[in-house]
Amino acid sequence: MKKIGLTGGIGAGKSTAAKVFEFLGVPVFYADEVAKELMNTDSYIREQIIQCFGSETYSEDILQRKVLASKVFGNESEIQKLNAIVHPVVFANFDTWCLERIHLPYIVKEAALIFETILYQKLDKVIHVSAPEELRIARVMLRDGSTKEEVLDRIARQLSEEEKLKRADFVLYNDEIHPLIPQVVSAHQKIMQLT
Repeated sequence: MKKIGLTGGIGAGKSTAAKVFEFLGVPVFYADEVAKELMNTDSYIREQIIQCFGSETYSEDILQRKVLASKVFGNESEIQKLNAIVHPVVFANFDTWCLERIHLPYIVKEAALIFETILYQKLDKVIHVSAPEELRIARVMLRDGSTKEEVLDRIARQLSEEEKLKRADFVLYNDEIHPLIPQVVSAHQKIMQLT
């Protein structure tokens, strides 16, 4: 079974591409969604976050996202601390999920941060979803109600688009010019030939 990463900058449309892979019958592990879920359900993560960031980060065992965000936002060492708590549990969860699908030709792991972590070294190939920055900003502002400055700050914390394009094995252009579905189908066919 091949492990294929699917990433892209904020607002590029990686979740949209992931849904097309699912439609083609490929299982998709949504790493960021799993991480959010585990931050509420995993007792180890909860205990570690409370220990590092304070008891106010949880209320009745529910993560107070805004409280946690206010403690780590813009502070690289605090973000690294948080990632060191959450990422290993997500990786272990992914490994178990993969074992249950070992008989399949390939799976997709959708995650915002693949090239920014050691994760990409554990994947067979990585697909990058690319879109112009202005379009990405507009999408995120519409989706999340964020300001342009907030979106630009999140973009600044990710690896540059140029670097992601260099490292990717496949690039899907979600720019409202090139239709996305045929590109996903083409990538799917190429990956199937690798398996």
